[in-house]
Amino acid sequence: MWEFLAPRKQLTTSKAIRWLSNITITILGTAIVRGVFPVLAASLAADQSSFGILNQIFLPYPFKVFLAVLVFDLIIYGQHVLFHSIPLLWRLHMMHHADLDIDVTTGLRFHPLEVLLSMGIKIAAVAIIGPPVLAVIIFEILLNGTSMFNHGSISISLGIDSLLRLIVVTPDMHRVHHSVVIKETNSNFGFNFPWWDRLFGTYRAQPAAGHDKMVIGLSLFRDEKKLTLPWLLALPFIGNPGRYPMLLKKR
Repeated sequence: MWEFLAPRKQLTTSKAIRWLSNITITILGTAIVRGVFPVLAASLAADQSSFGILNQIFLPYPFKVFLAVLVFDLIIYGQHVLFHSIPLLWRLHMMHHADLDIDVTTGLRFHPLEVLLSMGIKIAAVAIIGPPVLAVIIFEILLNGTSMFNHGSISISLGIDSLLRLIVVTPDMHRVHHSVVIKETNSNFGFNFPWWDRLFGTYRAQPAAGHDKMVIGLSLFRDEKKLTLPWLLALPFIGNPGRYPMLLKKR
Protein backbone atom coordinates (compact mmCIF):
# COMPACT_ATOMS: atom_id res chain seq x y z
CA MET A 1 0.00 0.00 0.00
CA TRP A 2 2.89 2.36 0.84
CA GLU A 3 4.45 1.70 -2.57
CA PHE A 4 1.14 2.46 -4.24
CA LEU A 5 0.46 5.69 -2.31
CA ALA A 6 4.00 7.09 -2.19
CA PRO A 7 6.39 5.35 -4.61
CA ARG A 8 10.07 6.30 -4.51
CA LYS A 9 10.76 5.56 -8.18
CA GLN A 10 8.52 5.06 -11.17
CA LEU A 11 8.55 1.52 -12.53
CA THR A 12 10.10 0.98 -15.96
CA THR A 13 8.67 -2.49 -16.66
CA SER A 14 5.38 -4.35 -16.29
CA LYS A 15 4.54 -4.78 -12.61
CA ALA A 16 2.21 -7.71 -13.35
CA ILE A 17 4.94 -9.72 -15.10
CA ARG A 18 7.53 -8.94 -12.45
CA TRP A 19 5.26 -9.73 -9.52
CA LEU A 20 4.10 -13.00 -11.08
CA SER A 21 7.70 -14.09 -11.70
CA ASN A 22 9.10 -12.84 -8.37
CA ILE A 23 6.35 -14.32 -6.22
CA THR A 24 6.35 -17.63 -8.12
CA ILE A 25 10.10 -18.07 -7.70
CA THR A 26 9.75 -17.22 -4.00
CA ILE A 27 7.16 -19.98 -3.56
CA LEU A 28 9.31 -22.39 -5.57
CA GLY A 29 12.39 -21.66 -3.48
CA THR A 30 10.47 -22.12 -0.23
CA ALA A 31 9.05 -25.46 -1.40
CA ILE A 32 12.48 -26.73 -2.46
CA VAL A 33 14.05 -25.77 0.89
CA ARG A 34 11.26 -27.56 2.74
CA GLY A 35 11.84 -30.66 0.64
CA VAL A 36 15.64 -30.72 0.92
CA PHE A 37 15.97 -29.68 4.57
CA PRO A 38 13.54 -31.63 6.77
CA VAL A 39 15.22 -29.91 9.74
CA LEU A 40 15.30 -26.11 9.47
CA ALA A 41 17.34 -23.66 11.51
CA ALA A 42 14.73 -23.00 14.21
CA SER A 43 13.93 -26.68 14.78
CA LEU A 44 17.65 -27.50 14.96
CA ALA A 45 18.10 -24.82 17.61
CA ALA A 46 15.19 -26.29 19.59
CA ASP A 47 16.75 -29.77 19.49
CA GLN A 48 20.26 -28.58 20.29
CA SER A 49 20.81 -28.12 24.02
CA SER A 50 24.44 -29.06 24.63
CA PHE A 51 26.31 -28.14 21.45
CA GLY A 52 27.42 -24.75 20.22
CA ILE A 53 29.42 -21.93 21.77
CA LEU A 54 26.58 -20.20 23.63
CA ASN A 55 25.59 -23.48 25.29
CA GLN A 56 29.07 -23.76 26.80
CA ILE A 57 29.08 -20.41 28.56
CA PHE A 58 26.79 -18.80 31.12
CA LEU A 59 25.10 -15.61 30.00
CA PRO A 60 21.72 -14.11 30.92
CA TYR A 61 19.09 -15.46 28.51
CA PRO A 62 18.10 -12.04 27.04
CA PHE A 63 21.76 -11.28 26.32
CA LYS A 64 22.19 -14.67 24.62
CA VAL A 65 19.22 -13.91 22.40
CA PHE A 66 20.53 -10.43 21.50
CA LEU A 67 24.08 -11.68 20.91
CA ALA A 68 22.91 -14.55 18.71
CA VAL A 69 20.75 -12.24 16.55
CA LEU A 70 23.71 -9.87 16.17
CA VAL A 71 26.09 -12.67 15.17
CA PHE A 72 23.55 -14.11 12.72
CA ASP A 73 23.26 -10.71 11.06
CA LEU A 74 27.04 -10.44 10.77
CA ILE A 75 27.14 -13.89 9.17
CA ILE A 76 24.48 -12.92 6.62
CA TYR A 77 26.45 -9.75 5.84
CA GLY A 78 29.56 -11.90 5.27
CA GLN A 79 27.55 -14.33 3.14
CA HIS A 80 26.29 -11.45 1.02
CA VAL A 81 29.82 -10.14 0.47
CA LEU A 82 30.93 -13.68 -0.45
CA PHE A 83 28.19 -14.00 -3.08
CA HIS A 84 29.44 -10.76 -4.63
CA SER A 85 33.07 -11.88 -4.53
CA ILE A 86 33.21 -15.37 -6.06
CA PRO A 87 32.11 -15.58 -9.71
CA LEU A 88 30.38 -18.97 -9.27
CA LEU A 89 28.32 -17.70 -6.34
CA TRP A 90 27.66 -14.40 -8.11
CA ARG A 91 26.06 -16.37 -10.95
CA LEU A 92 23.37 -17.47 -8.50
CA HIS A 93 23.01 -14.10 -6.81
CA MET A 94 22.89 -12.03 -9.99
CA MET A 95 19.33 -13.25 -10.60
CA HIS A 96 18.35 -11.10 -7.61
CA HIS A 97 20.14 -8.10 -9.13
CA ALA A 98 18.85 -8.62 -12.68
CA ASP A 99 15.46 -7.16 -11.72
CA LEU A 100 15.00 -4.01 -13.81
CA ASP A 101 12.96 -2.36 -11.06
CA ILE A 102 13.15 -2.70 -7.31
CA ASP A 103 10.15 -3.07 -5.02
CA VAL A 104 8.90 -5.23 -2.16
CA THR A 105 8.91 -8.42 -4.27
CA THR A 106 12.60 -7.97 -5.13
CA GLY A 107 13.33 -8.56 -1.45
CA LEU A 108 12.06 -12.13 -1.82
CA ARG A 109 13.43 -12.83 -5.31
CA PHE A 110 16.36 -15.24 -4.95
CA HIS A 111 17.34 -18.22 -7.05
CA PRO A 112 16.29 -21.53 -5.38
CA LEU A 113 19.91 -22.74 -5.41
CA GLU A 114 20.99 -19.60 -3.54
CA VAL A 115 18.16 -20.15 -1.06
CA LEU A 116 19.42 -23.72 -0.47
CA LEU A 117 22.98 -22.52 0.11
CA SER A 118 21.75 -19.80 2.44
CA MET A 119 19.78 -22.29 4.52
CA GLY A 120 22.82 -24.55 4.70
CA ILE A 121 24.89 -21.66 6.03
CA LYS A 122 22.19 -20.83 8.61
CA ILE A 123 22.04 -24.43 9.81
CA ALA A 124 25.84 -24.54 10.12
CA ALA A 125 25.74 -21.24 12.05
CA VAL A 126 23.12 -22.64 14.45
CA ALA A 127 25.25 -25.74 15.06
CA ILE A 128 28.34 -23.64 15.81
CA ILE A 129 26.72 -20.82 17.80
CA GLY A 130 24.17 -22.84 19.77
CA PRO A 131 21.60 -20.00 19.94
CA PRO A 132 18.29 -19.99 21.83
CA VAL A 133 15.47 -20.97 19.50
CA LEU A 134 13.86 -17.57 20.18
CA ALA A 135 16.91 -15.88 18.65
CA VAL A 136 16.58 -17.89 15.44
CA ILE A 137 12.86 -17.08 15.15
CA ILE A 138 13.48 -13.36 15.82
CA PHE A 139 16.28 -13.28 13.27
CA GLU A 140 14.22 -15.00 10.54
CA ILE A 141 11.36 -12.53 11.10
CA LEU A 142 13.79 -9.61 11.01
CA LEU A 143 15.60 -10.90 7.92
CA ASN A 144 12.43 -11.37 5.88
CA GLY A 145 10.72 -8.23 7.19
CA THR A 146 13.67 -5.89 6.69
CA SER A 147 14.43 -7.41 3.27
CA MET A 148 10.95 -6.50 2.06
CA PHE A 149 11.19 -3.09 3.76
CA ASN A 150 14.57 -2.05 2.40
CA HIS A 151 13.71 -3.22 -1.12
CA GLY A 152 10.47 -1.26 -1.03
CA SER A 153 9.90 1.55 -3.50
CA ILE A 154 8.65 3.87 -0.76
CA SER A 155 9.23 7.55 -0.12
CA ILE A 156 10.82 8.49 3.21
CA SER A 157 11.99 12.03 3.95
CA LEU A 158 15.75 12.55 4.05
CA GLY A 159 15.58 13.60 7.68
CA ILE A 160 13.77 10.47 8.82
CA ASP A 161 15.93 8.30 6.57
CA SER A 162 19.13 9.68 8.09
CA LEU A 163 17.87 8.74 11.56
CA LEU A 164 16.49 5.34 10.55
CA ARG A 165 19.72 4.23 8.88
CA LEU A 166 21.50 4.52 12.20
CA ILE A 167 19.66 1.40 13.37
CA VAL A 168 18.23 -0.31 10.27
CA VAL A 169 19.00 -0.56 6.57
CA THR A 170 16.61 1.84 4.82
CA PRO A 171 15.24 1.58 1.26
CA ASP A 172 17.39 4.51 0.07
CA MET A 173 20.49 2.92 1.60
CA HIS A 174 19.91 -0.49 0.05
CA ARG A 175 18.72 0.83 -3.32
CA VAL A 176 22.30 1.98 -3.97
CA HIS A 177 23.24 -1.72 -3.88
CA HIS A 178 20.97 -2.35 -6.90
CA SER A 179 22.60 0.26 -9.13
CA VAL A 180 24.10 -0.90 -12.46
CA VAL A 181 27.32 0.89 -11.47
CA ILE A 182 29.70 -1.85 -10.27
CA LYS A 183 31.22 0.10 -7.36
CA GLU A 184 27.72 0.88 -6.11
CA THR A 185 26.49 -2.71 -6.58
CA ASN A 186 29.41 -3.81 -4.40
CA SER A 187 28.40 -1.64 -1.47
CA ASN A 188 25.74 -1.56 1.26
CA PHE A 189 25.55 -5.33 1.81
CA GLY A 190 23.61 -5.18 5.09
CA PHE A 191 20.05 -6.50 5.36
CA ASN A 192 18.97 -5.79 8.94
CA PHE A 193 21.56 -3.61 10.65
CA PRO A 194 23.61 -0.91 8.85
CA TRP A 195 26.61 -1.06 11.18
CA TRP A 196 28.61 -3.75 9.35
CA ASP A 197 28.90 -1.69 6.17
CA ARG A 198 30.26 1.26 8.12
CA LEU A 199 32.60 -0.98 10.14
CA PHE A 200 34.07 -2.82 7.15
CA GLY A 201 34.19 0.11 4.73
CA THR A 202 31.45 -1.00 2.33
CA TYR A 203 29.04 1.84 3.12
CA ARG A 204 27.97 4.24 0.37
CA ALA A 205 25.52 6.96 1.41
CA GLN A 206 24.00 7.84 -1.99
CA PRO A 207 24.31 6.81 -5.65
CA ALA A 208 26.45 9.11 -7.80
CA ALA A 209 23.56 9.86 -10.17
CA GLY A 210 21.01 10.34 -7.40
CA HIS A 211 18.09 8.00 -6.77
CA ASP A 212 15.86 9.51 -9.42
CA LYS A 213 18.39 9.03 -12.22
CA MET A 214 20.21 5.88 -11.09
CA VAL A 215 19.58 2.81 -13.26
CA ILE A 216 18.43 -0.35 -11.48
CA GLY A 217 19.72 -3.81 -12.39
CA LEU A 218 22.76 -5.17 -14.21
CA SER A 219 24.32 -3.68 -17.33
CA LEU A 220 24.27 -7.05 -19.14
CA PHE A 221 20.57 -7.76 -18.57
CA ARG A 222 18.28 -5.06 -19.91
CA ASP A 223 15.71 -7.17 -21.82
CA GLU A 224 12.25 -6.96 -20.23
CA LYS A 225 11.24 -10.18 -22.02
CA LYS A 226 13.72 -12.09 -19.83
CA LEU A 227 11.94 -11.22 -16.59
CA THR A 228 9.82 -14.36 -16.84
CA LEU A 229 10.28 -17.41 -14.62
CA PRO A 230 12.06 -19.72 -17.13
CA TRP A 231 14.70 -17.08 -17.82
CA LEU A 232 15.17 -16.38 -14.10
CA LEU A 233 15.80 -20.06 -13.36
CA ALA A 234 18.21 -20.40 -16.29
CA LEU A 235 20.10 -17.15 -15.71
CA PRO A 236 22.94 -18.57 -13.53
CA PHE A 237 23.75 -21.15 -16.20
CA ILE A 238 23.55 -19.05 -19.36
CA GLY A 239 24.24 -15.50 -18.18
CA ASN A 240 27.54 -13.65 -18.38
CA PRO A 241 28.61 -12.56 -14.86
CA GLY A 242 30.39 -9.53 -16.30
CA ARG A 243 32.91 -7.63 -14.17
CA TYR A 244 30.73 -7.45 -11.08
CA PRO A 245 32.41 -10.18 -8.91
CA MET A 246 34.87 -8.39 -6.65
CA LEU A 247 37.60 -11.01 -6.93
CA LEU A 248 37.87 -10.33 -10.68
CA LYS A 249 39.28 -6.89 -9.89
CA LYS A 250 42.41 -8.47 -8.41
CA ARG A 251 43.28 -10.47 -11.52
